Amino acid sequence: MVGQYTGQWLRWGSWKDRRAGAGAGYGPLVPVEFLTDEQAEAYGKFAEEPTRPELERFFFLDDVDRDLIARRRSTYHQLGFALQMCTVRYIGRFLPDDPLDAPWPVVEHLAAQLGVEDPSVVKRYTERPKTAYEHAWEIRDAYEYHEYDDAEWSRRFRTFLNSRAWTHAEGPKALFDHAVGWLRRNRVLLPGVSVLARQVSEVRRVADKQLHATVAGAARRADPALPGDLVATLKTPEGSRFSELERLRRPPTRTTGTAFARALERVDEIGAYRLGRLRLSQIPPNRMAALARYALGSKAPLLERAAEPKRTAMLTAVMRHLEAKAIDEALDLFQVLMATRLLNSAKRKTEKERLSTLPQLERASRVLARAAKVLFEDGLGTGGLSYSTVASSHA
Repeated sequence: MVGQYTGQWLRWGSWKDRRAGAGAGYGPLVPVEFLTDEQAEAYGKFAEEPTRPELERFFFLDDVDRDLIARRRSTYHQLGFALQMCTVRYIGRFLPDDPLDAPWPVVEHLAAQLGVEDPSVVKRYTERPKTAYEHAWEIRDAYEYHEYDDAEWSRRFRTFLNSRAWTHAEGPKALFDHAVGWLRRNRVLLPGVSVLARQVSEVRRVADKQLHATVAGAARRADPALPGDLVATLKTPEGSRFSELERLRRPPTRTTGTAFARALERVDEIGAYRLGRLRLSQIPPNRMAALARYALGSKAPLLERAAEPKRTAMLTAVMRHLEAKAIDEALDLFQVLMATRLLNSAKRKTEKERLSTLPQLERASRVLARAAKVLFEDGLGTGGLSYSTVASSHA
């Protein structure tokens, strides 16, 4: 079937034909939980027309490219070969269903560099279907692209993913995008969207499991009773409307001495768990912070239903977070009390004392004014200023 140019895009075959290759892992036929349908559909293809800087970066043909392209006999083979060469450079893989499924300005940009006057001749490139595959293999070997299932590069990719998932507290979509970026930088051909998404999900699951086991294990090693004590904070005491954890979460809301005393009691209550003794230096701080945020956003019943060791890990993270937060909030309240109660009172007292001295200051100012007047009117005329003159002006 010959490609047909319609509008801005060069299409190949029908939608049903293009979806037929999805079962091989190329199309979004398998549901991907953290990607939207639009994101899954845009993966590994021209989602939009490349910008001018992108055209100049990814679709510029240098001397090495031209030498390889010149080995093709016909202009449409040369143009099709160049399109495949630049497509894998830009997207990270060869288009599996239609090598001509590219924005028309891309074809025109390549045709202008090759001196092809009629870019539409590229439609003849797929008259022999095997040609596109043969060219893809040649491009792969010439530019040293690696297959996704290559043993060595698969190992390197897994190492990168595992390290990234462990050291960065980011969502699955962000990790998926970093995975695509790594594969493109290292010239590893992108797999199908569902294949990569499943690997990202599995790596994140393993990293989370390792995080929970490490934190819970540190808690048990510090004190075998500590996990049970933390779980006990999820219980709601008799006569109360919320759990102990919820009570410890609540910061002081008033700027009074009583509130400050309660803030100090809150610091002591949280500090009684002595979570600073846990050895968690091997865990990235951002992972602990993300775990604490997740736990803080969860209700006590949800935390109570969580399986071990995830429950202990979340409670440990949230208590460590509250320990530092409670101290900061107590210090902030102390600063406010100092500013509003102690320092302001002293300032008001000083102001009152200053106002009480104003009458004396006013009398002294009048004396000084008279003395200055005598100085300029009488004293300078006689060549001096006598004590009797000043005394008479004071009288």
